[in-house]
Amino acid sequence: MNTFHLIIASVGETRFDGEAISATLPGEAGELTVLAHHEPIVTTLKPGTITVRTSGEAKRFEIESGVLEMSANRAVVLL
Repeated sequence: MNTFHLIIASVGETRFDGEAISATLPGEAGELTVLAHHEPIVTTLKPGTITVRTSGEAKRFEIESGVLEMSANRAVVLL
């Protein structure tokens, strides 16, 4: 299964840093899911839940706001 590198971090804390199959995020314009080799994107995030699917499990992270940048099969979420 194709994966991409995902980092979810805030000042002083890294909440996730690893390979993901998908990440579903609460975008300002609605929920969005990113997969491996997604087109480059930069978008803001609203309060909600980020769901990260890795091999065999799903991890959930509650957020208040953030920014997603996806480029070159790497996604960074800054909270």
